[in-house]
Amino acid sequence: MRSPKYRFEIRKKRVRSSLSRVSDRPRLSIFKSGRHIYAQIIDDSKGITLASASTLDKEFPRQDAKTFANKKSAEVVGSMVAKRAAMKGVAKVVFDKGGYKYHGVVKVLAEAARQELEF
Repeated sequence: MRSPKYRFEIRKKRVRSSLSRVSDRPRLSIFKSGRHIYAQIIDDSKGITLASASTLDKEFPRQDAKTFANKKSAEVVGSMVAKRAAMKGVAKVVFDKGGYKYHGVVKVLAEAARQELEF
């Protein structure tokens, strides 16, 4: 039987290959660890990062918590990355959930970013 990490990597490759067909828009890519959440907007045609935000940023509101990988933090990170992308002139993006299922933290981050950007 295959390990859950193996299945995750297969799903991640499948998601990235389907997103490579959409080259006219940058992609909003996310990564979550056990403690932090990261989001960045990447222009694949040029190979550069246009905007990024995470729970490690100085602008992120700090509170005493063991982990920042929760829904409240995801909402803040989603709005931060969307505002930074809007300042760079990005209006439309493709959402790259990075192989994660679209629920919980991933869904909250996407909905917060959707307030500023168009998916």
